Amino acid sequence: MNRREYLCGLTVGMVSAPFAAQAQQAAMPVIGVLHGVSAKRWTDRMVGFHRGLAEAGVAEGRNVSIEYRWAEDHFDRLPAMAADLVSRRVRVISTGAPDVAIRSAMGATNTIPIVFMTASDPVRAGFVSNLGCPEGNVTGVTLIAAELSAKRMELLHEIAPTATRVALLVNPNNPGLMQDNIQQLSAALHSLGLEMLVVKAGSESGIENAFATAVQQRAQAMHIGADAYLSSRSPQISSLALRHGLPTSSESREGVAAGLLMSYGQSHSEVFRQLGLYVGRIVNGAKPAELPVLQPTKLELVINLKISRALGLPLPRPLLLRADEIIE
Repeated sequence: MNRREYLCGLTVGMVSAPFAAQAQQAAMPVIGVLHGVSAKRWTDRMVGFHRGLAEAGVAEGRNVSIEYRWAEDHFDRLPAMAADLVSRRVRVISTGAPDVAIRSAMGATNTIPIVFMTASDPVRAGFVSNLGCPEGNVTGVTLIAAELSAKRMELLHEIAPTATRVALLVNPNNPGLMQDNIQQLSAALHSLGLEMLVVKAGSESGIENAFATAVQQRAQAMHIGADAYLSSRSPQISSLALRHGLPTSSESREGVAAGLLMSYGQSHSEVFRQLGLYVGRIVNGAKPAELPVLQPTKLELVINLKISRALGLPLPRPLLLRADEIIE
């Protein structure tokens, strides 16, 4: 090779290298993430999501890129956000919280794999026809949170045995899950001979009003219904509960860490790890129909001892011995 050929080849190599890098980057699979809440309130859950991706050998910026869409509690934006992700030809869509996000993704595509996280029963909600053998392009993880209401009410009644009227806080902007919560808690309280008062809130001011109504209607305890928005407002809810002297129960540890009294269910961080693992497996070639919907495998009883003391509720020793975690 003469000097001119060498320099020409070097120049072509230098010019083509950036384009080769861009082509390689363009070929990197893209994950779409679609949720109705805000990113800043779900930092811990997304840590779990990325941990799940890592278990599948997937890492953002290394072998996948991620397009995030956060509706910031404006659920009406979700259909357009889902359509935008589809137009970008993402490899898979991770979605949930609330269920309308899942419905938006399903309405936007029936070919791109969708992996959901829900507190609803996915079959009753219409997301899949069968938990063990999901069909089509949809699978995911479920907390089936509302269906554990009976156990939560037993535990709350053990902590606050004099409470005869329990308020249920639900989000009217998440109607399907709201009805699940009402139905399940009503049956649970009826079996214990307790009354139920339903209070609804889908905003910060709505939560204030819901507590005012609960106190006015002489509720003596409160259960926080399974819902992504209400879960994200746990600090506000716990502060109001303490101010009004209401023992509270919820479906996740994160709420108790924020100041609620007790929870019984699966850690949200663990659920999002499972979500990330499924998304990673699909990026690596798995089909949604090959991945059964995951259900809770480890249910934990978590109690906030500091809150029980502040409320003047002595906790039975047998209950403390059964607790998986005590927060002081």
